[in-house]
Amino acid sequence: MKIAIVSPYDFSYPGGVTSHISHLQSNFTQMGHQVRVLAPSSKPYEMMANPDVITVGKPTPIPASGSIARITLSLRLAKRVKEILSQEQFDIVHLHEPLVPSLPITVLRFSTAVNVGTFHAYHDKSRAYFYARRILKRWFRKLDGKIAVSSAAMEFVSRYFPGYYNVIPNGIDAERFAIPQPPLEEYCDGKLNILFVGRLEKRKGLKYLLCAFARLKKQFSGIRLVVVGPDGGLLAGLQRWVEKEKVPDVIFVGFVPFEQLPRYYQTAHIFCSPATGQESFGIVLLEAMAAAKPIVASRIGGYPDLITHGREGLLVEPKDDEALAASLGRLLEDETLRHSMGLRGQTKAACYSWKPISSRILDYYQRLLEERLSAYSPGA
Repeated sequence: MKIAIVSPYDFSYPGGVTSHISHLQSNFTQMGHQVRVLAPSSKPYEMMANPDVITVGKPTPIPASGSIARITLSLRLAKRVKEILSQEQFDIVHLHEPLVPSLPITVLRFSTAVNVGTFHAYHDKSRAYFYARRILKRWFRKLDGKIAVSSAAMEFVSRYFPGYYNVIPNGIDAERFAIPQPPLEEYCDGKLNILFVGRLEKRKGLKYLLCAFARLKKQFSGIRLVVVGPDGGLLAGLQRWVEKEKVPDVIFVGFVPFEQLPRYYQTAHIFCSPATGQESFGIVLLEAMAAAKPIVASRIGGYPDLITHGREGLLVEPKDDEALAASLGRLLEDETLRHSMGLRGQTKAACYSWKPISSRILDYYQRLLEERLSAYSPGA
């Protein structure tokens, strides 16, 4: 098949959707398909080194649901998009967040291929979808197939755009995180390490983990909190709070390249994600599970799809640092429980490896292509 994968987000900037698309492109190519990625880029000249990435539009940072969405808002993409579609003649056009302006909508407007949309987001509500749904339905109807990455993502988009959604989850490089690696020496001093991985922004809930850790330090002196992730605007304030409260053994590592992340997971004893909401899936949970680490996480969005309370980890209500501390304390006290939960998580994470996930998506493409051929064949 000749496949276009369309992203609304800056392809030169790291993010969950960008990573998802990159893995699909790699796996589809290995399976013998021809794949092009269409995306805006803040570094178009760097992207030009990869002939399979076609840059369309310049992204603008837009505040969105406690984070920053780097999307192109240009209304002058039509000519470029029509040229690409005419030249490439794709069999499948796979749009991620297909109703996000403006690249996916422009591609949908002119695409005559089989159009597939993947919906990643989960929010309590969406003003954009609510007020623009009458206009967006015009483009929504051009989707021949619809994928949601979790039941939470499906429930969210279905409120505004009812229909059939095929739930196919995100994948991870499970083997990379499962292979034992040497632990980081600076954290191998006998202390138990609690790991947080995520952008330091409000919805990730790190402040609740810091409060929980401060409680735990009074009971467990031999523990450490390792915070990995780029600054999303909160770093300075969180560091000031730690200094003011005199909470020892909190390490802010900052951004860590993907190839180094497995060592942090391998060095940890417990992984914690205290996110407060708007998480449709939970890639970091799967990465920790693949590394055989027990998890304490908030009961939000798509997290319960991945973690069964009491099996791979413990789920607590969001924004409750006391409950977070109690669950972390339970795992800190029980090495056997940590080990058993970690092993169960590792077994489950293997099912989310990119190869089987990619195969499921390709099977869906094939089904949609066959349905179109059947619809247009004589006598159908």
